[in-house]
Amino acid sequence: MKLDVIKLDGGTAGSVDLDEALFGLEPRADILHRVVRWQRNNAQAGTHKVKTRSETSYSTKKIYRQKGTGGARHGDRNAPIFRSGGIYKGPTPRSHGHDLTKKFRKLGLRHALSAKATAGELVVIDTADLAEVKTSVLAKQVKELGWKRALVIDGAEVNANFAQAASNIEGLDVLPTMGANVYDILKRDTLVITKAGVEALEARLK
Repeated sequence: MKLDVIKLDGGTAGSVDLDEALFGLEPRADILHRVVRWQRNNAQAGTHKVKTRSETSYSTKKIYRQKGTGGARHGDRNAPIFRSGGIYKGPTPRSHGHDLTKKFRKLGLRHALSAKATAGELVVIDTADLAEVKTSVLAKQVKELGWKRALVIDGAEVNANFAQAASNIEGLDVLPTMGANVYDILKRDTLVITKAGVEALEARLK
């Protein structure tokens, strides 16, 4: 699978052969859904907490005698039936994460890359380097290239000047190859990969 390579200034820089096993699959929504759900569940804090009847601050005294009042039998005001009493079986801190095999996670990343390639939302650039930190220069280049919501995946390391300039541009994210993930790829309208990023992804996912 061949794709044209461009430069940040819009010029051409030849072409690149993309591995069909990474970029030529028929995207499957069920695989993508499972991997995204795994990611989001692992990211969930799980710090929600309610007070049980042993933790609320009312008196533990029985509110009135057991018999002879004509009303229901009650103990203290901490009971769940009363307003501001303890909560019965409410949420407690826990992990929402679940396991997903490494093989399946790699498969999900391949399908995410293929989904972008199939939709025509994949762009390969020569390099993502800037000689100096100039947000205005990068913002102008991004606008001319038509990237509104884009994710840039570089090689093993991201150019420091490029990353700093990109951090001030809304809708532009930059990740090294090891940070590439299904959720961030699908969240953005355009996936931009450098030539070094393509080589690193192929090495990572084979």
